[in-house]
Amino acid sequence: MAVFSKLFADTRSALAKEGIQATTRFSVTSQGKDGLHRTVDIRGFCVEVDEPPALGGNDRAPNPVEYALAALATCQEITYRLHADALGIPLDDVSVKLEGELDLRGFFGASSGVRPGFQKITGSVSFDSTASAGDSSA
Repeated sequence: MAVFSKLFADTRSALAKEGIQATTRFSVTSQGKDGLHRTVDIRGFCVEVDEPPALGGNDRAPNPVEYALAALATCQEITYRLHADALGIPLDDVSVKLEGELDLRGFFGASSGVRPGFQKITGSVSFDSTASAGDSSA
Protein backbone atom coordinates (compact mmCIF):
# COMPACT_ATOMS: atom_id res chain seq x y z
CA MET A 1 0.00 0.00 0.00
CA ALA A 2 1.88 2.96 -1.32
CA VAL A 3 -0.19 5.41 0.71
CA PHE A 4 1.36 4.11 3.95
CA SER A 5 4.85 4.30 2.49
CA LYS A 6 4.33 7.95 1.54
CA LEU A 7 2.74 8.73 4.92
CA PHE A 8 5.68 7.17 6.71
CA ALA A 9 8.30 8.98 4.59
CA ASP A 10 6.54 12.36 4.77
CA THR A 11 6.02 12.13 8.53
CA ARG A 12 9.59 11.01 9.18
CA SER A 13 10.94 13.87 7.07
CA ALA A 14 8.76 16.46 8.80
CA LEU A 15 9.72 15.18 12.27
CA ALA A 16 13.43 15.29 11.43
CA LYS A 17 13.12 18.98 10.52
CA GLU A 18 10.89 20.20 13.35
CA GLY A 19 11.59 18.48 16.67
CA ILE A 20 9.05 20.61 18.50
CA GLN A 21 6.26 19.01 16.44
CA ALA A 22 7.31 15.52 17.49
CA THR A 23 5.44 15.70 20.78
CA THR A 24 1.76 14.89 20.77
CA ARG A 25 -0.79 14.41 23.50
CA PHE A 26 -3.60 11.89 23.73
CA SER A 27 -6.50 12.25 26.14
CA VAL A 28 -9.36 10.10 27.38
CA THR A 29 -12.18 10.75 29.83
CA SER A 30 -13.67 7.88 31.85
CA GLN A 31 -16.75 7.89 34.03
CA GLY A 32 -18.83 5.35 35.90
CA LYS A 33 -22.09 3.86 34.75
CA ASP A 34 -22.98 1.12 37.24
CA GLY A 35 -20.61 -0.63 39.62
CA LEU A 36 -17.35 -1.24 37.77
CA HIS A 37 -18.94 -0.62 34.35
CA ARG A 38 -17.33 2.49 32.81
CA THR A 39 -17.61 4.53 29.63
CA VAL A 40 -14.51 6.07 28.13
CA ASP A 41 -14.64 8.92 25.61
CA ILE A 42 -11.74 8.91 23.15
CA ARG A 43 -11.73 11.57 20.39
CA GLY A 44 -15.51 11.27 19.96
CA PHE A 45 -15.51 7.48 20.23
CA CYS A 46 -17.11 5.75 23.18
CA VAL A 47 -15.62 2.56 24.62
CA GLU A 48 -17.11 0.57 27.46
CA VAL A 49 -15.07 -1.15 30.15
CA ASP A 50 -16.14 -3.63 32.83
CA GLU A 51 -14.78 -6.56 34.77
CA PRO A 52 -15.89 -10.20 34.75
CA PRO A 53 -18.09 -11.30 37.67
CA ALA A 54 -15.14 -13.04 39.39
CA LEU A 55 -13.52 -9.58 39.72
CA GLY A 56 -16.65 -7.72 40.82
CA GLY A 57 -18.04 -6.63 37.47
CA ASN A 58 -21.03 -7.54 35.34
CA ASP A 59 -19.09 -8.60 32.22
CA ARG A 60 -20.66 -5.94 30.00
CA ALA A 61 -17.41 -5.14 28.21
CA PRO A 62 -13.70 -6.06 28.10
CA ASN A 63 -11.69 -5.18 31.17
CA PRO A 64 -8.74 -2.75 31.28
CA VAL A 65 -6.04 -5.41 30.98
CA GLU A 66 -7.77 -6.85 27.91
CA TYR A 67 -7.77 -3.36 26.38
CA ALA A 68 -4.07 -3.02 27.28
CA LEU A 69 -3.34 -6.22 25.36
CA ALA A 70 -5.51 -5.01 22.47
CA ALA A 71 -3.61 -1.72 22.40
CA LEU A 72 -0.25 -3.49 22.40
CA ALA A 73 -1.32 -5.95 19.68
CA THR A 74 -2.74 -3.30 17.37
CA CYS A 75 0.24 -1.00 17.96
CA GLN A 76 2.51 -3.82 16.79
CA GLU A 77 0.31 -4.51 13.75
CA ILE A 78 0.26 -0.86 12.72
CA THR A 79 4.03 -0.59 13.21
CA TYR A 80 4.67 -3.68 11.08
CA ARG A 81 2.30 -2.34 8.39
CA LEU A 82 3.95 1.10 8.20
CA HIS A 83 7.52 -0.20 8.28
CA ALA A 84 6.85 -2.94 5.72
CA ASP A 85 5.49 -0.35 3.30
CA ALA A 86 8.38 2.02 3.99
CA LEU A 87 10.87 -0.79 3.29
CA GLY A 88 9.03 -1.96 0.18
CA ILE A 89 8.14 -5.35 1.69
CA PRO A 90 4.85 -6.68 0.33
CA LEU A 91 2.47 -7.23 3.24
CA ASP A 92 -1.19 -8.07 2.66
CA ASP A 93 -2.03 -8.44 6.34
CA VAL A 94 -0.51 -8.92 9.77
CA SER A 95 -2.13 -10.24 12.93
CA VAL A 96 -0.90 -10.44 16.50
CA LYS A 97 -2.12 -12.74 19.26
CA LEU A 98 -1.11 -11.86 22.83
CA GLU A 99 -1.67 -13.50 26.18
CA GLY A 100 -0.91 -11.80 29.46
CA GLU A 101 -0.47 -13.42 32.84
CA LEU A 102 -1.51 -11.59 35.99
CA ASP A 103 -0.99 -12.69 39.56
CA LEU A 104 -4.06 -11.21 41.24
CA ARG A 105 -2.31 -11.22 44.62
CA GLY A 106 -0.47 -8.10 43.44
CA PHE A 107 -3.62 -6.25 42.40
CA PHE A 108 -5.41 -7.08 45.65
CA GLY A 109 -2.33 -6.44 47.81
CA ALA A 110 -2.50 -9.99 49.12
CA SER A 111 1.25 -10.55 48.84
CA SER A 112 3.89 -7.87 49.24
CA GLY A 113 6.25 -9.85 47.00
CA VAL A 114 3.94 -9.74 43.98
CA ARG A 115 3.73 -6.52 42.01
CA PRO A 116 0.46 -5.53 40.36
CA GLY A 117 0.22 -5.79 36.61
CA PHE A 118 1.26 -8.28 33.99
CA GLN A 119 3.85 -10.78 35.15
CA LYS A 120 4.39 -12.02 31.60
CA ILE A 121 3.12 -11.28 28.10
CA THR A 122 3.67 -13.78 25.29
CA GLY A 123 2.54 -13.61 21.73
CA SER A 124 2.79 -14.59 18.15
CA VAL A 125 2.74 -12.64 14.90
CA SER A 126 1.36 -13.88 11.59
CA PHE A 127 2.24 -12.23 8.31
CA ASP A 128 0.39 -12.60 5.01
CA SER A 129 3.05 -11.69 2.48
CA THR A 130 4.41 -12.80 -0.86
CA ALA A 131 7.94 -12.04 0.36
CA SER A 132 10.12 -14.99 1.30
CA ALA A 133 11.86 -15.12 4.67
CA GLY A 134 15.18 -14.20 3.03
CA ASP A 135 13.83 -11.22 1.06
CA SER A 136 15.08 -7.81 2.11
CA SER A 137 14.41 -4.60 0.30
CA ALA A 138 16.30 -2.47 2.78
